[in-house]
Amino acid sequence: MKEILFGAAYYDEYMPCERLEEDIQMMKKAGMNTVRIAESTWSTCEPQEGKFDFSHVDRVLDAMDKAGIHVIVGTPTYAVPTWMVKSHPDILATTVNGRGIYGPRQIMDITHPAYLYYAERVIRRLIERTADRECVIGFQIDNETKHYGTAGKNVQEKFVKYLRKKFHGSLDELNAAFGLDYWSNRINDWEDFPDVRGTINGSLGAEFEKFQRTLVDDFLSWQADIVREYCREDQFITHNFDFEWRGHSYGVQPDVDQYHAAKCLTIAGADIYHPSQDELTGLEIAFGGDLTRSLKKDNYLILETEAQGFPGWLPYKGQLRLQAYSHIASGSNSVMYWHWHSLHNACETYWKGLLSHDFQENETYQEACVIGRELKEKGSHLVNLKKKNDVAILVSNEALTALKWFGIEASAADNGKTTYNDVVRWLYDVLYRMNVECDFVFPESEGLKRYKMIVVPALYSAPDELLERLKCYVEDGGTLVATFKTAFTDENVKVSHEVQPRIIRDCMGIRYHHFTFPKNVSLSGEMTEGWEDGRDRKARTFMELVLPETAEVLLAYDHYKWNGHAAVTRNQSGAGNAYYIACMMDDALLEKILLKAFESAGITDVGKVHFPVIIRKGTNSFGRNVWFCLNYSSQEQRLEFRYGDGTELLAGEMVKEGECIRVPAWGVKIIESLSSAKDMIPGNGQAMES
Repeated sequence: MKEILFGAAYYDEYMPCERLEEDIQMMKKAGMNTVRIAESTWSTCEPQEGKFDFSHVDRVLDAMDKAGIHVIVGTPTYAVPTWMVKSHPDILATTVNGRGIYGPRQIMDITHPAYLYYAERVIRRLIERTADRECVIGFQIDNETKHYGTAGKNVQEKFVKYLRKKFHGSLDELNAAFGLDYWSNRINDWEDFPDVRGTINGSLGAEFEKFQRTLVDDFLSWQADIVREYCREDQFITHNFDFEWRGHSYGVQPDVDQYHAAKCLTIAGADIYHPSQDELTGLEIAFGGDLTRSLKKDNYLILETEAQGFPGWLPYKGQLRLQAYSHIASGSNSVMYWHWHSLHNACETYWKGLLSHDFQENETYQEACVIGRELKEKGSHLVNLKKKNDVAILVSNEALTALKWFGIEASAADNGKTTYNDVVRWLYDVLYRMNVECDFVFPESEGLKRYKMIVVPALYSAPDELLERLKCYVEDGGTLVATFKTAFTDENVKVSHEVQPRIIRDCMGIRYHHFTFPKNVSLSGEMTEGWEDGRDRKARTFMELVLPETAEVLLAYDHYKWNGHAAVTRNQSGAGNAYYIACMMDDALLEKILLKAFESAGITDVGKVHFPVIIRKGTNSFGRNVWFCLNYSSQEQRLEFRYGDGTELLAGEMVKEGECIRVPAWGVKIIESLSSAKDMIPGNGQAMES
């Protein structure tokens, strides 16, 4: 990228009145240089089968070309037109709940031959019409694609073929791997294969969900190949991945293996939405950005994020700007809002854009003008930021799915169930608040040795090969931090008959035979000394009763029955160290454990600056380190800057090492080092009371 892309999704089709030229004038005033069009308007582009109307696309491209605004064209395949469903009602996906009814988006079977025929035709017609336009810089394939639970007859037939290939045609292997003898679920002829929607076998069910994720890989790769036939070498292909949704972006997306799906893209993209106002923490921005950056180990695009969003997300003064630089601090090369204006009807009427329903300038738009002006002046120092982190978190869609089938059932006091993403976010959130930047790695990732420390949350299902690689990582000098429920089953969700944790037992220096819910169980050890001031020492949610073999006990269970068992251990294995966390606990206690692990890993000066001050670092195209000092609070924060002399980019002021800088409420300071990155010795800042 030559510049930070700053803009919004723009739908001329949705406008209640003629506004194109006026909107462009307002975009230019706001410093916007990019719009995203067309990805949700199939019924406008093809109002009847085979009858195409790209007049809205043409007029927007003409206007943007004239204005010098870049355009990203999206394929319109994620919401099907009515005529298609009338002609082919079976295009609607059959799921565990039966056949869908037309109305919502993303309810089609992405493997259906008729759907694919029509989709290919509209993609080709649209890309043919737009690829040679100078203003078109790239293409977004589909939109937040998932498998949508499709499980109809054709999908099940494909699944049986997939299993025959995986198990080399052997039903004996299949039955043994999945434990199908139980309750007479055994399959003795491929022709007898049952409808998987009814299975209660977790191994078979998890394998079907894994197969469904491969349908997304195939679908996106198929679209990318079509687009690639038409696009120029200087045009990119991207996709806007999203995340598990809990009223906002939260965790690893259950229905897409994004690491696999991203292979067909030239640049990964994401949609990130998050709470705002007093609930703005930057956590979702950082988590989603770090995960998306890790998909291709490179910069990425934010294709959608909120401007006003839900009424409860209307940003306070300064927050829109803080959010924009938070995305860039994680390595994003764009900040694009969904969307330019607020809709006047339809189901997202109150998911508000940059402009409200009246199209007038407002405080949110005026703050966007500030962002646009700053990016125009200083964006060359922020684009293509490269990040090198010492810590990685290993995430796995297979573990996520397996723990959906075999959940971490907890007591009613702990809300009944803890999910995989709860454990991932528990660890990530504490690291974030400690100002420890992370990459993500995946079961197939290579080059683990580049990280000083790898954190492994609840890796319940894992192939032997991955566990062996983690063992070697420790023996070769790495520091591994693994939690409860790690290494319990193989890749087929078959529980090991070995002593737990399987394969990594010697590496961890522990064993356990029992697990239960903690009831009135406290944690004790050197790290809890002096905690008689009311701080939480309770074991939470779930606990494994660990017996140390060669490991050192860092925390034990303080309970009349369980006091012979360890809760947290450390073991030296080869040249490295392995930590095992056998239960959930208070964040402050987890932080103390992680500080011990950082010490083992040789990661120094960690944990001296805490949330609400967040510091993120990257190296820019000039070879200089750039430090983002982000204040996620309503009060000014002061920070002693210990990163060498630099220039505060947005104000153009010199900053001396050791100088106290003031970061205003919901504000940001961006400091570029005077020396090149190779001359810099990483340091750390010391937060002071505001």
